[in-house]
Amino acid sequence: MKVVKKINNNVAECIDNNGQELIAFGRGIGFPKTPYELTDLSKIDMTFYKLNAHFAQLLTELPEELIQLSVEIVNMAQTQLNGQLNPTLVFSLADHINFAIKRLSDFKEVKILFSHEVARSYPKETKVAEQALNLINEKLQVQLPNSEVTAVAMHFINGQAEYAASSEEVKLSELIEIITQIIEKELQVTINREEFNYQRFQTHVRYYLSRTEQQEHFIEGNQAILNSLKNGQPAIYRTATVVMDYLQSSYEIEGADDELLYLMIHINRLYEQNGEKYVR
Repeated sequence: MKVVKKINNNVAECIDNNGQELIAFGRGIGFPKTPYELTDLSKIDMTFYKLNAHFAQLLTELPEELIQLSVEIVNMAQTQLNGQLNPTLVFSLADHINFAIKRLSDFKEVKILFSHEVARSYPKETKVAEQALNLINEKLQVQLPNSEVTAVAMHFINGQAEYAASSEEVKLSELIEIITQIIEKELQVTINREEFNYQRFQTHVRYYLSRTEQQEHFIEGNQAILNSLKNGQPAIYRTATVVMDYLQSSYEIEGADDELLYLMIHINRLYEQNGEKYVR
């Protein structure tokens, strides 16, 4: 991996072996003169591709030692909370710590109470937050109040919720891409994934998967319509059945005639934008 630009001593812009740009976190990786080739990848703690502009701005605004401490805390929490934290927690946590220190200095009269309800409901997150607060006070030479345990614990709780949502979204996006590739193969077309019609197709597939999971019917009295489309557009019918077979075998999503018809309608709409109107 090539380090191309220093952000600070522990964060740098890099290019991986596939030519993709990323932001890498690792102690001391920004210290040598850039550009240079980083051969020891064990120095890397975290990497971020397509980093949000807001997070990138925080890297230039927050103290370097605070960002590095946030990385250390998130890594510790990842281990103790079974690795189910959104990695971008590094940025929100660092921003919070910075604000908490500023509040301690500028608004000493502001008091935030420790939440016993959070502690009872989320004992694991609270325990890690207590360890995190000790690290913050020790390494930054501050004395944040015990109420910060609640605030840090809430960051861990929210980070896990974001991780779950993010993971589910990744799985869904991967599934839609597989369905798209099946359609391309079966109908011998190349689908433009940047067009509005494809975005609309993705929305319909998400709806389809959601309704199928809930076992709700799509269209009533569909047999005549299905037979008509099946006879008139056999290639679309074949493609829809291949998609349905894949969903049944890989995800145990049971299909019925109404789901098959729903798929056929939207596959045909997508095909009309990327190939001939009808195929035989």
